Amino acid sequence: METPRTNSNTNPGLSSTTDSMMNKASSGAHATVDKMAAAADEAARKAKPAIDRATEFAHQAVDRAQSAAAPAAAWLGDQTENLKATQQKLVDDTCEYVSANPLKSVAIALVAGILISRIVL
Repeated sequence: METPRTNSNTNPGLSSTTDSMMNKASSGAHATVDKMAAAADEAARKAKPAIDRATEFAHQAVDRAQSAAAPAAAWLGDQTENLKATQQKLVDDTCEYVSANPLKSVAIALVAGILISRIVL
């Protein structure tokens, strides 16, 4: 079944009124969007100096932290061999003591275990 077609020229006054309302609404929408875009641009322009200052502050803080940590890292790097040698000496001395005094070593370990368990629990 076919739908009857309406002739757009049947009421030219209605068509021009509709077109006028559409143009007016479109113009209003464009004006609103333009105002919003201008406001957003203004807000971004005002925020840019604050963002730039915050960025500069963050860079300065990172630079200060790096310059403060660099000497400590260099010292640790220099002391690595010394610390490894000290650790190895402690392990060797402990092994030597346990070999020379096995029963005393077991008794010390037992007492230390009991004390630690009482402290923890």
